[in-house]
Amino acid sequence: MENLIEVKNLKKYFKTNRGLLHAVDDVSFKIPKGRTLGVVGESGCGKSTLGRTVIHLHEKTGGEIWFEGKNISDVNKQELKSIREDMQMIFQDPFSSLNPRMSVSQLIAEPLLIYKKCSSKQELEQKVMKLMDTVGLAQRLYNSYPHELDGGRRQRIGIARALALEPKFIVCDEPVSALDVSIQAQIINLMQDLQEAHQLTYMFITHDMSVVRHISDDIMVMYLGMMVEFCDSEEIFHHRFHPYTKALLDAVPIPQVQEKKERHLIKGEITSPINPGNECRFAKRCPYADELCFQKTPVAEEICPGHFVACHHANPGGVLCQIGSTGSGK
Repeated sequence: MENLIEVKNLKKYFKTNRGLLHAVDDVSFKIPKGRTLGVVGESGCGKSTLGRTVIHLHEKTGGEIWFEGKNISDVNKQELKSIREDMQMIFQDPFSSLNPRMSVSQLIAEPLLIYKKCSSKQELEQKVMKLMDTVGLAQRLYNSYPHELDGGRRQRIGIARALALEPKFIVCDEPVSALDVSIQAQIINLMQDLQEAHQLTYMFITHDMSVVRHISDDIMVMYLGMMVEFCDSEEIFHHRFHPYTKALLDAVPIPQVQEKKERHLIKGEITSPINPGNECRFAKRCPYADELCFQKTPVAEEICPGHFVACHHANPGGVLCQIGSTGSGK
């Protein structure tokens, strides 16, 4: 299957008074056309920064970004404007990402006006109406303002704006985390319907494992700016090998009241992302850490077809592989 997005050794560092903060550090992945990559991890692990860097909202520190076989790592303003037609983003907070002084129609029309996609006012109105219909917004809301709408409708405006230029790739930065559960289901189902209808490719960023399991084809687990595990979405719920992934999935609640679930609590001090040393970033909290973990940063290796793990002890026949192969996400 042809890859739409390919990221190679991507880095994004921020300058602070104490040194360089490694928000994204040496991350590599591929997303085939029409598929969804779920990016999960605890708050502050670099998920949103990764998504923003891929679509050039943040300037990368190092690495390469390839889109449809073309290297778009270092592009000028004119080239970037052209690329933005094909790469869009849905933001986490549907209220703060919308201009409160603009009506629903003006918000949806804005990208169409910037890229001069309509030759007349009538054509613009028709396109806005069509986009509203596509995302399930009633036409009576045409002249409404964001503060008059609930969170679900606001997020539908954000989705309509992202779809306006008919992109191929959309970064979804926790698009349902600010919504209640019933609205979450509506938005996720809408996004899946749109993906099927328009052959969209998603990078879906979330910390909700139940949501990511439902929508993703592949899952990448991040910890302190680095990828620690990558594989098929169903595979990771049945065979997870990295200790952090195991703890992350053990934290997912079970709906059965009578059933008891063994939990692996993460203890220990969190490694600082500012000027981290040459060591495993999870070593201080890992129950399997040894001397090697504090001396060398592990590199992601394919321990079985399509399953990559960045851990010194996740090798075939190793203790973590034996634990992972018997684990269950159910």
